[in-house]
Amino acid sequence: MKKFLVLSMVLLITIAAFGETFERSKTVYVGGGMWSPPSNWNPFTSWNAVTGTIGLVYETLFLYDPLSGEFEPWLAESGRWINSNTYQIKLREGISWQDGKPLTIDDVIFTFEIAKKYTGINYSPIWEWLEKIQKIDDLTLNFVFSDPRYQEWGQQLISIAIVPKHIWESRTEEQILQGANEKPVGSGPYYVESWADDRNVYRKNPQWWGIKVGYDPKPERVVILRILSNNVAVGMLMKGELDWSNFFLPGIPILKKSYGIHTWYSEAPYMLPANTTGIFLNVKKYPLNIAQFRRAMAFAIDPNKIVDRAFEKMVEPSNAVGIMPIPGWIKYYPSEVAEKYGFKYDPQMAKEILDELGFKDVNGDGLREDPNGKSFKLTIECPYGWTDWMVSIQSIAEDLRKVGINVEPSYPDTSKYNDDLYGGKFDIILNNYVTGVSSTIWSYFNAVFYPDAVESEYSYSGNFGKYENPDVEVLLDELNRTPFTNEEKIRQTVAQLSEILLRELPFIPLWYNGAWFQAVENVWTNWPDENNPYAWPISWGGHWQLCGVKVLFNIKAK
Repeated sequence: MKKFLVLSMVLLITIAAFGETFERSKTVYVGGGMWSPPSNWNPFTSWNAVTGTIGLVYETLFLYDPLSGEFEPWLAESGRWINSNTYQIKLREGISWQDGKPLTIDDVIFTFEIAKKYTGINYSPIWEWLEKIQKIDDLTLNFVFSDPRYQEWGQQLISIAIVPKHIWESRTEEQILQGANEKPVGSGPYYVESWADDRNVYRKNPQWWGIKVGYDPKPERVVILRILSNNVAVGMLMKGELDWSNFFLPGIPILKKSYGIHTWYSEAPYMLPANTTGIFLNVKKYPLNIAQFRRAMAFAIDPNKIVDRAFEKMVEPSNAVGIMPIPGWIKYYPSEVAEKYGFKYDPQMAKEILDELGFKDVNGDGLREDPNGKSFKLTIECPYGWTDWMVSIQSIAEDLRKVGINVEPSYPDTSKYNDDLYGGKFDIILNNYVTGVSSTIWSYFNAVFYPDAVESEYSYSGNFGKYENPDVEVLLDELNRTPFTNEEKIRQTVAQLSEILLRELPFIPLWYNGAWFQAVENVWTNWPDENNPYAWPISWGGHWQLCGVKVLFNIKAK
């Protein structure tokens, strides 16, 4: 009886904990995607913008569904390669900006060409291989490429937010690259209604084009909450003050049993994969510059222990290559290569490799000296306060010390950790920033091997340990220049890249970090899951266009 009364109260009252009060049955509260007070809605600086800026306010030409591995036309009604170097899109009719002005082909052209004018825009490098844009008619555009990079283009189609020319054409370069863009005007299903330090409120756009074609957003408002503690998030879920959570929350098995928390899978691992987490190794530093030494490390580490100890089986160990089990990627998994060159937890094998290399425990302290009898110590890093990762690197260090490699954990603050990561100022570092879900498997290998990192003081795109191999650069270019339709060629190139990764191991994949998703059904029902997989249920920045926005079209008020 007490449970029923609590549930009834939650359904009847409005939530005032975060300031404004809204009709509860028309408002969905979302957490896990905003970690600082909202202050930026600029689609040109999407990495720093409030989550939903792209996806809810501004929209892309296409969406991509990781659950099916398919692109879905969005602002574009269709898109296709009409020859080897020309991609044609047809724009939907009847789209308007949120200020009532029509969205036209000229807006699309402006969005791309402004990145040629201002090279500080993150997608401006596209003009190194995009030759020109041709307007065919009021709804048709041809993108003509001097050097078609099919895989990268697919990712740009779901990443570049189309902006209104009539608003942005008068703005300065500084406003475009650094402006907050308060009260943004997009074409999407929601507009920014208000914000405060602890929330951003999106209001439904009743004139949104999608309503006419069957996409009807159910909540009147989407309130993105800034919640800085996992414990607070758990409490809010239990009280019905948070509907949709994308936090890492420990204790999910107990929460599901006791409070009926909704997750993607009903049993372990509970979560979809979001990225491949592993360790980057500084290949410029001895003895990490020895490929066989790195291979010994791979055999020494037990990812299952990490899965159990740090994540309560909410994630799964990675395959040897690190290719995530999502349809658009796993179909290219090179089983034969993985069988021949892969690794698994085998500390005895690790010891044998180290013995062969001449790394032996000379002084009997349990830790190996190098072939010259000199002792050495390595450090493995993750940010302080990231408790799951802290437990993980403790486990990794334990495993490595068991085979005689002297490794100690280090927990710098996040700022120092990021500087170490991007600057290659580490021995061993745990990371998953650049290995996440995307529309192309090319992005994973580009992240692991990113060739430009070698000559750069700071690399923000991957290959943090600065591994260098000219063969890799050729293969990455080859993969990038292979059309999605040529699956056999993609498969062959992925196999070649995988072989190099497994033989050289500048990055050791360990587990798939979770696409953390928990929901409650106090107010909203019909959340997606393995039996109802209509959308990728993640509200992090960059994931709305991975069909996360479709959650809002399918949930139902109780």
